[in-house]
Amino acid sequence: MSIPEVPMKINVKTTIDQDETFELTVFGTYFEKGNSAYLKYEEAMDEGSVRTIVKMARNDALILRGGAIKMRLPFELNRKLNGSYEMPFGQFATVTKARNIDYSYENGKGFFGVLYDFSMEGGPTSTYRLEIAFQEEK
Repeated sequence: MSIPEVPMKINVKTTIDQDETFELTVFGTYFEKGNSAYLKYEEAMDEGSVRTIVKMARNDALILRGGAIKMRLPFELNRKLNGSYEMPFGQFATVTKARNIDYSYENGKGFFGVLYDFSMEGGPTSTYRLEIAFQEEK
């Protein structure tokens, strides 16, 4: 049985340490499977195309990226979790600790937010706020 994928317009906003903000609007799809919901989208970067899957649930989440950049960022409320970030010149170990996870979806509109501490290869920790607003593309 296939799960219907709903076309979405997706706005991704990332804020790092309240200093830097990156914003991106892309088109992708949304679907639900089991107790989780998923967003899939693709973005073009200088390094090439990157496919992203965001798995969202009430107390945990996972961001997977593949293509020019490979990344695995797991989130669970108040737990340190190991992930990875891979670029053409090497792979790096990451650690995330989610302080807050917010997910809702109703009437074709959804929101996913995660506030988390992030460090790579034991380096200094930065605080990231990821906010993804998405709505059904008619």
